[in-house]
Amino acid sequence: MGGDDTWSSALHRLWQAASRAEEVSALADDVYAPLLATTGVHLVVGTRWEDRQILRYMRALAAGSDSPVITATSRSVPEAAVREPGDEPVVTRIPVAALDDAGWPEAELLRRTPGATFVVCTFRLDHRGWASLGVGVDASADVAAVEGRLAQAVDVIVACHTGILQRGREARRGADDALLAEASLQMDSSLDVEETLRRVARIAVPAVAEGALVHLLRSEGPEFVAATHVSVQQRRALEEIGRENPWLAALLARRGEDEDTVFLSGPELDGSPFADTAEASDASDASDASHGDGDGARPGAAGGDRHSTVISVSTLRARGRVVGSITFVYQRPEARLPSSAFLRSLATRAALSIDNALLYELRRHAVLSLQEHLLPSQLPVTDQWDLSASYEVGDPMLDVGGDFYDAVTRPDGSIALLIGDVCGRGAEAAALTGLARHTLRTLLEQGTDPGTALSRLNRALRQERASRFLTAVVTTLAPRADGTALLTTCSAGHPSPLVLRSDGTVSEVLTGGLLLGVLDDVSYESHEELIGPDDTVVLFTDGLTESREAGGAFFESILPVRLAALRGFDAAHIAESLTQQAKAYRASGQDDIALLVARWTGVPPGADLLPHPLQLVRTAR
Repeated sequence: MGGDDTWSSALHRLWQAASRAEEVSALADDVYAPLLATTGVHLVVGTRWEDRQILRYMRALAAGSDSPVITATSRSVPEAAVREPGDEPVVTRIPVAALDDAGWPEAELLRRTPGATFVVCTFRLDHRGWASLGVGVDASADVAAVEGRLAQAVDVIVACHTGILQRGREARRGADDALLAEASLQMDSSLDVEETLRRVARIAVPAVAEGALVHLLRSEGPEFVAATHVSVQQRRALEEIGRENPWLAALLARRGEDEDTVFLSGPELDGSPFADTAEASDASDASDASHGDGDGARPGAAGGDRHSTVISVSTLRARGRVVGSITFVYQRPEARLPSSAFLRSLATRAALSIDNALLYELRRHAVLSLQEHLLPSQLPVTDQWDLSASYEVGDPMLDVGGDFYDAVTRPDGSIALLIGDVCGRGAEAAALTGLARHTLRTLLEQGTDPGTALSRLNRALRQERASRFLTAVVTTLAPRADGTALLTTCSAGHPSPLVLRSDGTVSEVLTGGLLLGVLDDVSYESHEELIGPDDTVVLFTDGLTESREAGGAFFESILPVRLAALRGFDAAHIAESLTQQAKAYRASGQDDIALLVARWTGVPPGADLLPHPLQLVRTAR
């Protein structure tokens, strides 16, 4: 037989090739040729099997031949199941004449060669399948030596396959880690609940699965929120399944708080919209060909794939509570299905992002609700005054702000406007906001002049030992018989009101005073001026003027020009327009914006048009 030195050299080359190979089949030439050079060997044949009896591949090389015979198939050979090895390789000698074609697909090739004995080594490659490597030998062969060489070759093949699987697992872990990191960044970048859920679905397709459905857990049961699929037509089908399918709804309800990811396939999908996908796809293809309409396609393979459908359901749990579930639809080989560990990790990250969005939404509603209760629900309106207000929360997650405003009627028929800003945010600021607004409102309704009202509020803050200061401005508007109105203004460290005249000019009401809540026994001086018909008074907080563009300029620098451009518009349009312009202008700054606008119509006291009793209109929010 071939010399041992020659075989040793060949085995060394085989090990070197195995260290570089990306597929086991790449070793074929380095395995077959040295074995075929062994004395008495006339044929080398290898097979690859899956699921015990499915022949996937057969390769044979005969002595004197330059090219191998290669058969790639998916043929079921039930009788071959008895050949499946255990954990250790098994070497067997069998007379060629005794081989049964029903269990030995190699038999036909062996009979064409002079060898009388088949020496074969069967071995396990992984949990999914096994393989064999054998030679046909004649009487001149040293069978024991041949068996040894087969065993050594198999050792290299198994080691090569194990290495390939290990490198594949490492590469997949790296890809999974990268996907999870990207998923976290994408999902955490939004605090909108529905957008976060849509991102969960989009990130996973097609990297993880062909389709995905996401449900939130509500008190009445699972609520469908998002679905996606590599096929647009099948995405529509998934959306319909997510909303209305009773089989899926029952499955999600049964899952409850089960933390383990469950995979379902084959008979487990009977009665579901995912059953018999391949057949459904065939039928759909036929229907598409005849009708040109694919809207009825089931969620399954796109194009020519006919892999069995598998679905997985993972519970989304965050901070000890279930927030929903994510269902993946797979139409790919088993080897490409994600692991349960990966899906658990993805589900955990998704659940935290969703829960953060839900908590943000709850807090946002709480902040807006509290802020709403700190503002008047209605503003007085008569034919003399066109009143409106606007309030824009800078960032609800920063907690409730300290801006406030109000408008009240006074016993003498005048109207008092007030606006203020408490330093800081949060519960303490909210409490101080409520105290300030209601104190000023009560005093002004009783007819107290603006300066006295601010002094008494300052005294109340000092008595309460308030830890925060606030700014405020109070303006009374008293109609006069000549059609003008007297504007009386007091300010406590607050931005000065602006007056938009009917001719389009803009002037500032010059008044000032000390912040409220800083010193005891502070008095405030009033400033008076007249306004005419169609003149408009604008009160605002510093969130408007301090909106800053990217270049560093403040909205305050262009406010007079922007206000002048609104000449002729009603109070509601002016208030909303200035708020939106400031929002669009600012690249930085998240302070709340409050505006209170009053336009004097010029109707004098005692005119027949003055309605009684006073009407009320809801204020802008």
